[in-house]
Amino acid sequence: MKEKTPLTPTTPVPAPSAATVADAKEKGPSTTDAPLAEDQSEDGDPVREGPPLKGRRGGAARVSLGRDVDEDASLRTSRVPKMRARNVNVFYGDKQALKDVSIDVHEDLVTAFIGPSGCGKSTFLRCLNRMNDTIPSARVNGHIELDGEDINAAAMDVVQLRARVGMVFQKPNPFPKSIYENVAYGPRIHGLTSSRGEMDQTVEKSLRRAGLWDEVKDRIHESGTALSGGQQQRLCIARAIAVDPEVVLMDEPCSALDPIATARIEELIHELRGRYAIVIVTHNMQQAARVSQRTAFFHLGELVEYGKTSEMFTNPREQRTQDYITGRYG
Repeated sequence: MKEKTPLTPTTPVPAPSAATVADAKEKGPSTTDAPLAEDQSEDGDPVREGPPLKGRRGGAARVSLGRDVDEDASLRTSRVPKMRARNVNVFYGDKQALKDVSIDVHEDLVTAFIGPSGCGKSTFLRCLNRMNDTIPSARVNGHIELDGEDINAAAMDVVQLRARVGMVFQKPNPFPKSIYENVAYGPRIHGLTSSRGEMDQTVEKSLRRAGLWDEVKDRIHESGTALSGGQQQRLCIARAIAVDPEVVLMDEPCSALDPIATARIEELIHELRGRYAIVIVTHNMQQAARVSQRTAFFHLGELVEYGKTSEMFTNPREQRTQDYITGRYG
C-alpha cells in the first residue's frame, strides 16, 4: 500500500473555521460528543459491519463513517441523527453512481460533502429528499430515514418530504414573480398560513433569517429576478426556509457567486445552524473548513472518509483524502 505522506506546516491544507475553534475553546468539550448507549450494542448496524474498503491506514476497513464509530467516540453524538442513511446505492440505468454509502446527518451540525466532479456527492444529496425520483433512469436502494421514518416507503408523501427537507440549488433560480410572492409560494401551497397578516409575518421572518430583509423591504413587490446573484441566492434560501423545513440541502450554493456574496452566504449558514440540519455540497475545501463541523469525502461513488472537519483537514486517515485536500488530484 502506498505510504502515507506526512502533513507538514507547509502543506496547503485549509484551516478549520475560526468561529468553530473559538466556540470550542469557550464552551469546552461538547456534550454532543458523548457516546450513545445504542452504539455499544450488537445491533447489526452496517456502519460497523459493511464490506471492506481499500486504502485505509492499518489495512482493510469496513464501509463506515470514515472510521469505526464503535472505536471512536468523537463521532458519536448524544442524540439520534436527524437523517440516517445506510448502504445507499444509486444506479443510472446500468451505471452505478453510488456504492454502499452510509452516513448520519445531525440537526446541530453543518455537514459538508467534498470530492472531485462526478464522485457522487450531489447524487447522494438528492437522495435525501428523493429528487432522483424525477430522473426516469435513476434507481435507488438502501435505507434512508428522517426522524426514524423510511423516506422511500410507499406511504411517504414526497411533497411533504420535500417541505421537510428543503433544497437550494447551484444556480439561483427565483421564480419570475415578486420577492414577496417567491417567499409566500411555499407557505401558500402547503396551507401554512390562514390570513394575509400571517403571510406577511412569514415572509418577513424568512427574509430576515436569510439576511435579506433590510436590503429589499422597500421593494418587496418588485421582481425577484431583478436582484443581484447573491441576493437571488439568499432569496432562494428564504423561499426554502419559509415552509419551516427540518433539513436544508445546499448543492454548491456559492459556485456562481463573487467572494463578497459567498462570504454573506457562509455567514448565513453559521446563523442558520441550530435551527436546521444543514448539508452542503462544495468544491471549495476552504469553504468546507469554514462552515462545517463534519465533512464527508466522496471519490468514485464511494464514501471514503467522514469525520470532524478540523481533523479531516489536518490529519486525514485516508491517503486518498490527503491527496485530494492537498491538491494532488481533483
